[in-house]
Amino acid sequence: MLDRRFIVENLDAVRQNCLDRGLAVDLDRFLVLDEARKAADQALQDLNRQSNEVAKSIGQAKDAADREARIAEGRRLRSERDEKSPELEALNAEYAQLHALIPNMAHPDAPVGKDDTANLEIDRGATPIRDFGYEPKDHVELMENLGMLDLEAGAKVSGHGFYYLKNDAVLLDLALQSYAVRFLTGRGYSPLMTPDLARNEMLAGTGFVPRGEETQIYSVEETDLSLIATAEITLAGLYADSVIDVRDLPIRLCGLSHCFRTEAGAHGRATRGIYRVHQFTKVEMFAYTTPENSEEMHQEMYRIERDFFDSLEIPYRVVDTATGDLGAPAYRKYDLEAWMPGRGDGGDFGEVTSTSNCTDYQARRLGIRIKDPSQKGTVLAHTLNGTCVADCRALISIMENHQQPDGSVSVPEVLRPYFGKEAIRPT
Repeated sequence: MLDRRFIVENLDAVRQNCLDRGLAVDLDRFLVLDEARKAADQALQDLNRQSNEVAKSIGQAKDAADREARIAEGRRLRSERDEKSPELEALNAEYAQLHALIPNMAHPDAPVGKDDTANLEIDRGATPIRDFGYEPKDHVELMENLGMLDLEAGAKVSGHGFYYLKNDAVLLDLALQSYAVRFLTGRGYSPLMTPDLARNEMLAGTGFVPRGEETQIYSVEETDLSLIATAEITLAGLYADSVIDVRDLPIRLCGLSHCFRTEAGAHGRATRGIYRVHQFTKVEMFAYTTPENSEEMHQEMYRIERDFFDSLEIPYRVVDTATGDLGAPAYRKYDLEAWMPGRGDGGDFGEVTSTSNCTDYQARRLGIRIKDPSQKGTVLAHTLNGTCVADCRALISIMENHQQPDGSVSVPEVLRPYFGKEAIRPT
């Protein structure tokens, strides 16, 4: 979340940032609550001080009547304090709820727009879009013909948006995961397999909404746990309420986890097959840095994502994400959108990765600070995240871009040592 003082002192900029992101946040009410809770807190402190003074003075009473009067006054002050305490609690609760809705500031160069239609293409990948010379198949037809996918069984067992990967799809998925983990560890990222569940306070601290109408999260009833939508949540929570020695930074992490999303309302030709599903596996990058180094780290993650998909020989474009599509925690975000020949009518780009600099937004909510032994006090850490690979969309990209006229699929060369074959062929 943003610093309270920053909000108060830069109200016009914060208000414009909310408008640019398409968020309706009642900042006027926030200011009213800020003043009201401070006044209520001061009133309670005054009552506590007066009550303590009266309690100490009882032993100095002149006579029994004076003693009873002082006891009665102490009783009155405590009663008034007890009456005002719920008022302060209510103000603090509403204030905290509203404060949590205020998004991070956006980078000055981020495109301004209400949704992804305002995203700005800034570059293309090393692999050009292929001219097939024939009508390419989409991933559903390819994978079903090759015995790799069963959507009907997934829907029967778990509902729409679930699926079975079969045979070579399983081996290709595992090859992608293994290659991605090796790819990141070779660049200094420490691998972790994270929990698939997290406490709701960790989701909220990371910027996700655990419950409510706007949530995309599966919650576990009658617990404070939810299924994670990304390992960003569990990797951010790893250092919650911690002070990190500046000499240990940057901390680079590679998280392997399942991800669960409700994806409410997502249907249509562009979401056919396994493009938008309720469960998938992802290899996630996460980093903790000093404020001075977060931009450099963001560029590092961005370069890694590009290098990874270039190595898979997947055509893609890079977009600078518009303010309305950033999500509340992100200061700036770059998306990689892979070319998918079977998407829509005649092919289209589809998002496969993103990388975000969240500055100190998550660290303030989660209580993650940095200590420099040579200086007094602490500062908030900066956190960054980026997808190396999300299996389903990467599988779509590989199957559709590397398909052959006979219905087989050529396996990208970098995956062959992990997959064990050069191609997936009809049997």
